[in-house]
Amino acid sequence: MPNESIIQIFEGKKVRVVWNEKEEKYFFAVADIVELLTDSADVKQYIKRMRSRDAELDSVWGTICTPLGYRRQSA
Repeated sequence: MPNESIIQIFEGKKVRVVWNEKEEKYFFAVADIVELLTDSADVKQYIKRMRSRDAELDSVWGTICTPLGYRRQSA
């Protein structure tokens, strides 16, 4: 099934994943990965601060990864 959305569990945390069959690639939700790697209490603010500190990241943010709505789900 192309573009099938699934939830993966990594170290007890949920990570949203989409498999694109045509391109044979996985796509991950950036907010989920940032939360996993940083244990940040507020992922949106963490990403916002990261973008404000890195002009290059901020300049391409919308072209390489458009933020999706993020709702923290309890485990």
